[in-house]
Amino acid sequence: MVFVMPKRSHLALAVAFSAAVLGGCGGAAESAQPAPSKPAAVDNKHRLETAKADCMKQKGFKYIPYVRPEKQESDEERKRASGDYQAMRKYRAKYGYGVFAMHVYPKEMKNPAVEPEPDPNMKVQSQLSAAQAQSYRKAADGCMIAAAKQVLGLELKSFDDYFAQMNVASERAADEQLNSDPGLVESAGAMATCLKGKGYSITDTKPTAMAERGQRVFLTQEDKIGREQSPDVPDVAPPRKEGEIPMMYQPTLTPEEARPHLNKEIKAALDDLECGKDFYPAYEPRSKTIERQVSGRFGM
Repeated sequence: MVFVMPKRSHLALAVAFSAAVLGGCGGAAESAQPAPSKPAAVDNKHRLETAKADCMKQKGFKYIPYVRPEKQESDEERKRASGDYQAMRKYRAKYGYGVFAMHVYPKEMKNPAVEPEPDPNMKVQSQLSAAQAQSYRKAADGCMIAAAKQVLGLELKSFDDYFAQMNVASERAADEQLNSDPGLVESAGAMATCLKGKGYSITDTKPTAMAERGQRVFLTQEDKIGREQSPDVPDVAPPRKEGEIPMMYQPTLTPEEARPHLNKEIKAALDDLECGKDFYPAYEPRSKTIERQVSGRFGM
């Protein structure tokens, strides 16, 4: 199980991914509002932001501590998170796995290419010159390393190492708690047999692999289109190392261009759900618990 979604790049989106977490520019740091009493997992986010702001101020950069408001889940979202068949089917019948739907329904899906980033540091960083941005990123990288050690006790080599370590922790927890569970292993195997009967290629029947398989197929297809549109990047992504966040290139597609891809994705997602109707109710709640635990530990 990969906890962090792949980085998706289209022009400045790769930079935006980093800036969304660590934004800033030359000047004095703005003070954060005192954080209300929060559970430890949520409080780690505020503490991490405050530590980054203090560090950036010492380096002469402006940084506005920002914690994204906790999203209130709808009843439908809670049902999907529990593996509820009807709720999952309703979603997949329109959005598939949520990959090409980003292009067909960009506002609904909050596609970063068209949906403004609410982090105020994004606006601040957009005003930087190329030289300022380079200096900023160097300072931000160092501040992330310092803040993560101070608040979370993490030893990081770089900004990206934060996400790599979070992915490793998530993958290991999932392997220990999900892939070793006999009931889930049996259910995942039955799902794989069903999908093979429908003509799908299955190379790994571990529970985590079965849960992620469908979305990965279409993320790979989307990435292929994005790479074809970007002449300065390799046509094929390099193999992913343990914990590494793969750089995936998001193409520019109109809703009309993306619709045929989404139609195929919807069919595949519904087939996957039919074969996994017993698997997902057992897998999803436990997977979400692991995500919350890792998120809290890393202040995400």
